[in-house]
Amino acid sequence: MFKKLFTKLNEDGTRQSDQYNIRLSSNIDTTIKTIDNLVGESDDVRFKDFYIAGKIRATVIYFSGMVDEKGLEYSVLRPLIISKDQVLAEKRGLALAKHITQKVMTVSETHLYDNFDEAFLPFMSGDVLMAVEGVEHLLVLSLSEFNERSVEEPKSEVVIRGPRDGFTENIKTNTVLIRRRIKDPNFVVQIGSLGRRAKKTFAIGFIKGVANPDLVEEVRYRLACIDSDDVSETGTLEQLIQDNIFTPFPQLLHSERPDRAADAIMEGQVVILLDGTPFCLHAPVTLHQLLKSPEDYYERWGISSLIRILRYIAAFISMFVSAIYIALTTYHQGMIPTTLALSIAGTREGVPFPALIEVLLMEITIELLREAGIRLPRLIGQTIGIVGGLVIGEAAIQAGIVSPILAVVVALTAVSSFVIPNYSVSIAFRMLRFIMMFAAAAFGLYGIIIVYIMINIHLVGLRSFGSYYLSPFAPFSPTDWVDVIIRAPLPTLRIRKAEPKTLDSKKQKTKKQKM
Repeated sequence: MFKKLFTKLNEDGTRQSDQYNIRLSSNIDTTIKTIDNLVGESDDVRFKDFYIAGKIRATVIYFSGMVDEKGLEYSVLRPLIISKDQVLAEKRGLALAKHITQKVMTVSETHLYDNFDEAFLPFMSGDVLMAVEGVEHLLVLSLSEFNERSVEEPKSEVVIRGPRDGFTENIKTNTVLIRRRIKDPNFVVQIGSLGRRAKKTFAIGFIKGVANPDLVEEVRYRLACIDSDDVSETGTLEQLIQDNIFTPFPQLLHSERPDRAADAIMEGQVVILLDGTPFCLHAPVTLHQLLKSPEDYYERWGISSLIRILRYIAAFISMFVSAIYIALTTYHQGMIPTTLALSIAGTREGVPFPALIEVLLMEITIELLREAGIRLPRLIGQTIGIVGGLVIGEAAIQAGIVSPILAVVVALTAVSSFVIPNYSVSIAFRMLRFIMMFAAAAFGLYGIIIVYIMINIHLVGLRSFGSYYLSPFAPFSPTDWVDVIIRAPLPTLRIRKAEPKTLDSKKQKTKKQKM
């Protein structure tokens, strides 16, 4: 379906070529004039002329601030200018370019390109272009240098026990952080660019022999289908390659933890990194993986199992408790124990609104406080969230707008939503909570059950890169149940999960196999 959709979208032939199709010349003046026509209007571009060994004219072109200028001087300009190599005067064309790169300059990484299209991408990314008289190629010298954030603890995935390093905005740093954890020569990192104009660098990582080749090919295909001027963040990328654009559930997992990315790769998933963002994407993903934390595998199995059960309870409270309150107080008072019913009735005495309006007022207030807390500076945001919640809740109760028991219900719901480790799926539960509340106000418990069934029907049909989203619940996979709600002891987790399908299902050997 995805392939058909993209084929249809691209049938109108609106995709335009982003290539320059400019032929290079051995005349250096022609080459420099062509480059000047393309980027010369920018004030930060630099053209520096010099003579190699005092005889051969050459020019380096680069963007100021993006290049290691000391490295350019000591590794390129100085060796070339003061060179007394007699062979230089004898060589011409490609042979001269190779001699310069191999025997004169001391730059660690150089490339030769015979067309502008290939040379301009690294140039626009910060590398140095060099044109040499008599050479019909452009030399690209890897001397890019940027000020970047150091490796810090991830702010969105804090753990008590586990590594403290997190991804940064530099894709090379992020690749290294994963490679430090996976020293298997079969670990493959493939690099490309996204965005017709922005040309952001992306990388996909997987283990050859573990990841399903069809999955890798599908990821490559979806990335290749993107025809946009810019892909600014992995959140944008996620929306462009996901299976279903109408579902509230995330179909890829985003993370800024290298240890979690390495674990996903070990499980046969494909990880997508994008330059300029500390978040990577894991594909495919199932619903139960979104309720896991990397810390689950760092603690003993009993503790991890208990915390996971708490998360499932929190997910239930986050989605259902407000709706159940509305249904019980509006339609099914007979299902509440008499003492509790009298207590609720007593606290609601004098409240002028029906239960739905009462809950909506408090839920919207909590959502506003939550959003305000996120947008404000961290210290102020936390204070506003706590103080605002206490003051507004107390004031609402004193004014008789809401009942005290409702304040308890809404507070419990809000706290439960924070227990879910994945922000995207937490938002999905928050959205569905409002649908549940309207269904409860209209049909009582029957409405909640109908919406719950509809959500399950939707989830059963949902796919993430071909994998069943509800696996191992549907389709039922009993071998995976040892690592879903209960996390069994690690020595028993010998088999990789059913989704995604892998080429190597075993990740631990038995004692017999070791012998």
